[in-house]
Amino acid sequence: MLKKASTVAVGALAALGLLVVLVSATPLVTWWATRLAGPWYQPRGEVLIVLGGSMLDRGMIGQTSYWRSVYAVRVYREGEFRRVVVSGGPPDNPASEAMKRFLVCEGIPAARVDTEAQSVSTRENALALHRMLGGVAGRKVLLTSDYHMYRASRALAKAGLPVITVPFPDAIKQAARWTGRWSAFLELCVETGKIAYYYARGWI
Repeated sequence: MLKKASTVAVGALAALGLLVVLVSATPLVTWWATRLAGPWYQPRGEVLIVLGGSMLDRGMIGQTSYWRSVYAVRVYREGEFRRVVVSGGPPDNPASEAMKRFLVCEGIPAARVDTEAQSVSTRENALALHRMLGGVAGRKVLLTSDYHMYRASRALAKAGLPVITVPFPDAIKQAARWTGRWSAFLELCVETGKIAYYYARGWI
């Protein structure tokens, strides 16, 4: 019994050591995030869709919402968008409303920015955006984090709203610093689990 437990412990430590090497000293995280990001197209279209992310205190955007807002401003300036739609709740502290304030402060006209403040998941984002934009003419461009783009773009397509994808380097940027690789790795693990769940439910 003791010998068996020792063998299991040695095997577990070896596996842990291999994982540490893979995450810390190889391009695993960057490769994984790049695969989930998919194609990187030029940001050209009529409607820019931005998905909300994390929220801190009431009305204060978290890190993912902040970076999605920053890149939304950049993409808006590069393109010729007539409209920006920011999607994401929760209703009592909606990321979309806080992100809109950021976009407007950065020079995007408030009249061009619409929000959807009820959805609390990527699935709900997709359904709500289809209701808002399903009958709207023009190309829809989706902006979200690199690791989130695979699931988000497919959820929108499944809901009946195909999009052009413009991911930005979120996990990829984190992985550029040694100190950020583990947080990016964990985000990728969680996201991959969500992708499997969405496939199982038939949402992508």
